[in-house]
Amino acid sequence: MLIMMAGALFTIMSCKKILNVTPQSEITGQEYFKNQGDFQPYLTGIYTEMRSFANNVTYGEERSEELIPASNSRFSTAWSQILSPTVGALDYSSWYAAIGNCNLLLSQIKSFPFTSDSTKNRIEAETYCLRAYFYFSLLRIIGDCPLMLQSISNASVPLLPRSPAKDVMQQVLKDLDTAISLFPTTTYISKYTFSYGAANALKADASLWNAKVLGAGVTGFNDAVTAITDVEKTGVSLLPNFGDITTKRANNEIILAAYYNRDETGNNYAVNALPFLSIVTGAANIDSIPYCLTSSYGQGAYQISPLSRALFTNPNDKRIPYTWVQERDGNTNTFAWITKYPGNVYPSVGRVPDNDIIIYRLGGVDLMAAEAYAGLGNSSMAVQYLNKVRERAGTGDYSGPTDTATLEKEILDERGRELFFENKRWYDLVRFYEGGTINIYNYIPNLIGKTTPIYWPLSISVLSNNSKLVQTEGY
Repeated sequence: MLIMMAGALFTIMSCKKILNVTPQSEITGQEYFKNQGDFQPYLTGIYTEMRSFANNVTYGEERSEELIPASNSRFSTAWSQILSPTVGALDYSSWYAAIGNCNLLLSQIKSFPFTSDSTKNRIEAETYCLRAYFYFSLLRIIGDCPLMLQSISNASVPLLPRSPAKDVMQQVLKDLDTAISLFPTTTYISKYTFSYGAANALKADASLWNAKVLGAGVTGFNDAVTAITDVEKTGVSLLPNFGDITTKRANNEIILAAYYNRDETGNNYAVNALPFLSIVTGAANIDSIPYCLTSSYGQGAYQISPLSRALFTNPNDKRIPYTWVQERDGNTNTFAWITKYPGNVYPSVGRVPDNDIIIYRLGGVDLMAAEAYAGLGNSSMAVQYLNKVRERAGTGDYSGPTDTATLEKEILDERGRELFFENKRWYDLVRFYEGGTINIYNYIPNLIGKTTPIYWPLSISVLSNNSKLVQTEGY
């Protein structure tokens, strides 16, 4: 499988600690890229970094209201909203290592002769998408961040200041526009690599952030609508059964996902959601609980929060069984176990959390469209897209008020129902907070009474190695 092919050559070339410490060896792309067949393995290596970041719930999930501890809590300080330069701070060296590898590939491929322009354009397009993905992730985590676009070909790593988030966003959108123009086809070669559709899904996501958080307003909303229209041209469709979304690999709703093999499950974030047998042995409904035989495959650390359960106001919502199950111990309710990523059961080892991690799917993109149209004041189109996911859920068409404030809150709540535990909730809450829909300092229990900034602090090690950096505001 493509996503599993990270090789030693990528490790050798990896620009570790870029913008953090000076690397000990020179990066010389000319020594590696000797024929056109060298580019694809290198690109595959960069995808391993994308998978690692997509799998990290610290930044996209833990600071939200979705999760509370279960029997074996594994929460970081982010969940408690206790962040400082010495506690829970970001060391971004791995992010810039990935960006450095994108830069190196892009610098080498431009003048390199390929026998197939289509192959060359695809590899280049995917690399631009990856760089955009890394930078978009960083600006949502720390806001202003160093913008490094040049290839690092020797030991002289530039020490760069933090660029304004608006400038970083403009580079993200520029990279995505370049990628979209380069993709040789609108069809999906693989759901595990960037494609024309995935590039547009990422562009829609970035454009909504640009509209609400960075002040682009109408321009950002219109950019999101345009990108979503292009996603819809790629042949994706909503699955009839919500439960199939995470359990059927590379299905027709998926736009981009990270692949997992059975033997890699120790790093899949679903391992913290599934309980192990000894925790649930006394449950009256044990056959309904997706438990693992041992803690090697299920840690029993997370459960769905009461606030997230309360979003499911319709008891007939078809998504509920595929989101959580309430454990019953006699007449007493105990943990509410997450069922979103149930893994697969194997004869030898029992249940293993080896579902793919979804990065973008059409259900989420439809709700992006609803959000964009609501931002533009087009309530009829916003409701039309909102109803697409409601109809599959069996909750009926939306019939509530259509003023912007009420409609946007309903869209946020629908995202909470539809996309629970898909590593998007914190970013959603920040976006709707900046857009004026909610106040996260009243909405998230662990933020009540605190003034912890939205963005993460930079670690002391990052600051000490680059005198041009300033700490994130508020720390």
